[in-house]
Amino acid sequence: MKRFIEVLTIALLAAGLVACESLKLGDAGLSRAPETSGATLDTLFASLKDADKVLAQAYYYLPYGLVTSLDNKMGSDFLESITDHYISNKHTEGDGPNDLYYNGGLGANMSGHAVGSETYRFGSETDYSAIRYAWLFLENADRIPGADPVLLAQKKAEAKMVMAIAYANMVRYVGGVPILDHAVRTDEEMNYPRNTFAQTIDYIVKLCDEAAPDLPWSVSAADDGRLTRAAALGIKLRILCYAASPTLNSDKLWHPQANEYTCYTNYSADRWQKAKAAADEFMREQLSNGYYALVQATPDNTGAISPRAYRLAYRKGYFERGTTETIISVRKSNSGSFHDKHIDVTDDFGCGASLDWVNKFSWADGTPFPEDFPWETKADWPEYPFFRPDPNGTLKVGSETFTETRDPRLYENIAVPGDIWNNGTVGPAYDNSYGHGDGCPGFLEMKYILQQSGDRSLPPHWCLMRFAEVLLNAAEAYNEADGGPSDKAYTWVNAVRARVGLPGLPEGLTQEEFREALLLERELEFGFEEVRWFDMVRWGLTKAFTTPLRGLTSIGNKQKEATSFTFKEKEAYPPRKWYTDWDTKWYFAPIPAVEINKNYGMTQNPGW
Repeated sequence: MKRFIEVLTIALLAAGLVACESLKLGDAGLSRAPETSGATLDTLFASLKDADKVLAQAYYYLPYGLVTSLDNKMGSDFLESITDHYISNKHTEGDGPNDLYYNGGLGANMSGHAVGSETYRFGSETDYSAIRYAWLFLENADRIPGADPVLLAQKKAEAKMVMAIAYANMVRYVGGVPILDHAVRTDEEMNYPRNTFAQTIDYIVKLCDEAAPDLPWSVSAADDGRLTRAAALGIKLRILCYAASPTLNSDKLWHPQANEYTCYTNYSADRWQKAKAAADEFMREQLSNGYYALVQATPDNTGAISPRAYRLAYRKGYFERGTTETIISVRKSNSGSFHDKHIDVTDDFGCGASLDWVNKFSWADGTPFPEDFPWETKADWPEYPFFRPDPNGTLKVGSETFTETRDPRLYENIAVPGDIWNNGTVGPAYDNSYGHGDGCPGFLEMKYILQQSGDRSLPPHWCLMRFAEVLLNAAEAYNEADGGPSDKAYTWVNAVRARVGLPGLPEGLTQEEFREALLLERELEFGFEEVRWFDMVRWGLTKAFTTPLRGLTSIGNKQKEATSFTFKEKEAYPPRKWYTDWDTKWYFAPIPAVEINKNYGMTQNPGW
């Protein structure tokens, strides 16, 4: 059977049985796996509790942005590696960034280790598995005897939201895709024509609109992880902002071969108005129901809030399950070691963040960090670039204590020279440290790795959407729909900044100035959360693709537990073909030729 069918189906047998292996659950955080023996649809839907296991499997296949042993996305690398934020130096066989993106080797005809090392390989990812399980639930839910109609309606709405999230994931990587209206069987004719970009966006919105009324606004701790009305309205807002952005919503096509499958092919201001209406819809519900809020820093016994407290509040917002900031939480394991493979990317291969990104984080008081900072003349600095000696500081290295000098989010996204990292010791970001990786640009990833092994003892999850994104999406929709920022737009952005102790944006910004400030805020807030790549694409940020990235050579005063450094700016390696040979075809992933040749209806993306 052809691979597309294998992905769409989960081994439905011709007699209507479901193979036992196909319904084994990983830890979706919602229910136990079905029985390991074969089961009929009658037994699977004998009760709501049994049927919930099918729905849980649909949840399990939702997108997960951290590196795990479950898939080979980008060759066990991650999406940030092909943005202007991060450089991969893995150079292992099948490493996506180095083998396919930096050197321009990506294509529609690949074999061997390259297969699966793309950002997205249509026909081989789990989105259609999630969709098929959701349809399996929807088609059979009404056969459940004695099910409470209100609870059953909620479960059906959850299934629709699983599909909405899966389609929203696909459309951002490949554009319009085949939309399925049933649980595909292995014995049916393969005829799944590609839907247009507009049809795919409309279908996602339709699913969100259908699901929202039957979902609770928030859930109790017992149901933590289930999809909610906030998730439905949040995904709707996200996808409408994406679709209204210039790359997709323009009279000028983003690529000479662009067509209705990868954009609207025309401009309409109404698309931003729809995004604004979606923002209003979310905020009305929030005003009526409350619950969602940014995690805030805890003051000390004097009422003061330390840089450390701001940093930990931000950490809790993206890292911990069950906070008021979490809108969509994807779970695949309760083990704190589940993300060890993600840690290995930075720990073992000298990968790291760019100086270009580091420089975008302001001083702690909100003053922009100077682009022309004199890295080689430390003695003349009026400020320390990362930490200053402080007897009351909370960062302790040996017998010395320090305080952070920059936006607290810098330290949670990026391990800078001198910070504690991974296992309670100073990280090997500086060049003469033990364990410093060849090619490291001078900074490591901190997000999801954190400072101590014990920091990762909590049950892990992928926070696919949090309240901070809703606030910034709403501000963007207002700025674009109204031709400039309103008081509401300022309030939403400033709330995100205030959570980490930063002042609000300057008043009186033009639409373009506010847009630039907002895109910067998204860079600082959502590092390693699979946001920057799509911002670069949807806004057509050519400079971000084509500007050679920089690093920072750091020499510590000792190889272990260094407390002072000398610095020198450097070029970051490896270089990227994009720097000199940029092509907008990279906005969307190529469709594998083997998939197109099956002739069920999928077509190739522009430029591939």
